[in-house]
Amino acid sequence: MGIDRIKNIGTNSRVVKMSNFAINKIASENFFNIPNMLTVFRVLMIIPFVISLLTDKYLLSVVVFCISGVTDILDGFIARRTGQVTKLGAILDPLADKLTLISAIICLSIKFPELVPFVGILLIKDLAMIVVGGVFLANGINLIAAKWYGKVSTAFFYLSAVSLVFFSKICLVDCSVLSLVLFSLTTLFMVFSLFRYFILCLKLLKK
Repeated sequence: MGIDRIKNIGTNSRVVKMSNFAINKIASENFFNIPNMLTVFRVLMIIPFVISLLTDKYLLSVVVFCISGVTDILDGFIARRTGQVTKLGAILDPLADKLTLISAIICLSIKFPELVPFVGILLIKDLAMIVVGGVFLANGINLIAAKWYGKVSTAFFYLSAVSLVFFSKICLVDCSVLSLVLFSLTTLFMVFSLFRYFILCLKLLKK
């Protein structure tokens, strides 16, 4: 029993050291680079998006949401092309994605109650990803880089959300069938990506 306690203490001390090392490495990086600034800008864009959508300024909400999507593409592209990939950016980028998606999901469920079953699944998926990312960071484990299926899921969500708001609220066209198809596909991709990320997480935790 005493030996097990010593082992646990040793394991916990290694975890603390790994966490402190990860935090110190992040703190030493240059925060004020273009990719990180774009990511922070994307987080700030959540405020005007939510306000404009909930106050029925639908065109403005679509424009803001599209700009947010463009910054999501640009920050990663610029980081890779200019060699500005950082640990901090690897944390901020997915966090900004999840906060944006969760905000959009909640707003869409308010404006389109019929989508609650779909957005409920999407909300659970994104909250689960945030929790797992926090656990990885606390234990000094490198976060999983975005995979193609995660990017496709996000792209489908952006397409579904913009199409729904644009056609139903701006063009005043009945797009119930279109929204059903798009959000069904989005949900399928989200569930698939969650399953794939879950498998990767298990592999990392076993190392």
